[in-house]
Amino acid sequence: MADIDETDLELIDLLQKDARIPQAQLAATVGLAASSVNERIRKLGERGLISGYHARISPEAMGYDLLAFLYVAWSKAETERAFLRKVAGQAVVMEIHHVTGLWNYMLKVRVKNTRMLEGFLAKVIKAVPGIERTETVIVLSSHKETSQIPTREPDWMS
Repeated sequence: MADIDETDLELIDLLQKDARIPQAQLAATVGLAASSVNERIRKLGERGLISGYHARISPEAMGYDLLAFLYVAWSKAETERAFLRKVAGQAVVMEIHHVTGLWNYMLKVRVKNTRMLEGFLAKVIKAVPGIERTETVIVLSSHKETSQIPTREPDWMS
């Protein structure tokens, strides 16, 4: 995080909490002119520290009440390309992670119900030639879910 000062970190924190915060309010909070804040935000974007702005939609309000983590495994290397091609474009797939251990990939999936989950497993995941096994973990409740990235190391690191 070279060339990032405390003001940049504070701006990143504020924007992660509310990307719609007015620039005048950002400027007042960090103690700079609005034009300076605008320039800093532009530069943070150019440097790749800010990669976009998104609305956070309530899954439940949209009817996507079921959250599940799917673990997928295969032994033939050529399965990976077909698998990624098949799952990457699926709107119900929130995240795709290449993992260590017994599994090749872990997916975070949001679906409406168990019937939809079953269809996804049968028609998408298991339809990929070479998939040998899967394991599904259904989330009963979530106590914390965030997309905010820490801007400072936690106290327990010192």
